[in-house]
Amino acid sequence: MDIAIGILIPFAGTTLGALSVLFLRKEMPVVVNRILLGFASGVMVAASVWSLLLPAITMSEHLGKLAFLPAVMGFAVGILLLLGIDCLVNRISEKNEKKKISKGTFMLVLAVTLHNIPEGMAVGVAFAGVLAKNSAVTIGAAMIVSMGIAIQNIPEGAVISMPLREKGKGKAFFIGTLSGIVEPIASGITLLMTCLVSSILPYLFAFAAGAMIFVVIKELLPEATSKENSYAGTIGFAVGFLIMMTLDVALS
Repeated sequence: MDIAIGILIPFAGTTLGALSVLFLRKEMPVVVNRILLGFASGVMVAASVWSLLLPAITMSEHLGKLAFLPAVMGFAVGILLLLGIDCLVNRISEKNEKKKISKGTFMLVLAVTLHNIPEGMAVGVAFAGVLAKNSAVTIGAAMIVSMGIAIQNIPEGAVISMPLREKGKGKAFFIGTLSGIVEPIASGITLLMTCLVSSILPYLFAFAAGAMIFVVIKELLPEATSKENSYAGTIGFAVGFLIMMTLDVALS
């Protein structure tokens, strides 16, 4: 039951963000948006280190001095995969603009879906670690990964829904919510797969960490710390990192 709830938490974050379209007449205030993005960045970095990378190294202690190898390999693959996905989305967008076709709902959902799949996988991997034997991952640590992604999804849900208000608030809310449904699906599939191949969990943990760090560096931090009110994002990051580090250590 706890695992089912944990898998659905990121989807709840997207839904909460999309819900803002029903109440806000204007876009989310810049300062609030940057605080949320900074906070989510801090949470995801802390979760990547304490909930994913360190457990991956601990689970690989039988390799002796090479215990770091699964973490390095998995992290690198996570970064490279997200880099490829990002390039794919940018290329599709560029072709779309050259043809002078509006991006539309399909392009918007496609881009978000591609970025949400690794996030869903990260949650699935975290909870797979809870079920695995001889794993250093606790249910609390897995929940922290899930909550970190959920916090990041709140502004993302709002960003998706707000530009679609002209199509109707109800439709904008539905599309914004629908964009996050891929995460629990990816989580469930990953959870089932990792339960069958628990021997590669350290690699999958590090892969999830790499994917999360890429999202932080490429998507969240630049928006949180750019131009005016940059300190808001920096402070948000510090608070998020400290809170999640404390919870991760306390709950482990």
